[in-house]
Amino acid sequence: MSILSDNMRYLRAQLKYSQQKIADQLLITRGRYAKYEDGASEPPLEILLRISKYFHISIDLLVSVDVRKYPLDKIMKLPDNRIVLPVNVDLKGENMIEIIPHKAQMGYLSGYNDPEYIESLQNISLPFLRNGKFRAFPSSGDSMPPYGEGTYIVGKYLESLNDLKKKKTYIFITRNEGIVYKRLLEKSEKSLTVGSDNNFYEPYDIKYSEILEIWSYACSINTKEFEKDALDTQLIMSKLRNIEGMMRKKLI
Repeated sequence: MSILSDNMRYLRAQLKYSQQKIADQLLITRGRYAKYEDGASEPPLEILLRISKYFHISIDLLVSVDVRKYPLDKIMKLPDNRIVLPVNVDLKGENMIEIIPHKAQMGYLSGYNDPEYIESLQNISLPFLRNGKFRAFPSSGDSMPPYGEGTYIVGKYLESLNDLKKKKTYIFITRNEGIVYKRLLEKSEKSLTVGSDNNFYEPYDIKYSEILEIWSYACSINTKEFEKDALDTQLIMSKLRNIEGMMRKKLI
């Protein structure tokens, strides 16, 4: 047994996940994962990086600190808990902005910590975005007007939960809901309360243990031209949903 194996078993228990579920997310067999958790073998660096990203705990903490002594939400907010992020660079060493295709959003949940997957994504470069790691995510629905189908939200990778600011918007990558773009409303000891700019949609909580990545809003890219009639219709529908939402709250 080792600190790493003990930590892996503890973290899986905290999430109440099976070995099979985590193994699938790490793109390995259950038998192979079980050997790491039992301490029968040590994971190679590539798999260790995936484990670190999956549990959102730095490699240093995973292999050297008995995390069973600390609540999971506390560990995730430690200032020295830095996660290694797979990045893609050009020939000059500049970070490229990977584009997550709309049809491949679910694939991102299993490939976000896989360097080969990240390298396979299309990418762009925006000279005005520097000093950080950026990635573009597709927007959908009408919960965050005026962003919808055909818009990409470019986010800057947030290294620490301590950097979150209320009333700002973020792209949250979560285990259960996948990729969501929301506004941060409140921070508590164990979760974040997020909401939509369209009041028709109710705010909800995201537990820290469910968070895989957070990207703060940097800019947006529209791949479709806004049509005046469409914008007017969207505004009307948004107002109607807001009114409906307010009426619903009054009835409750």
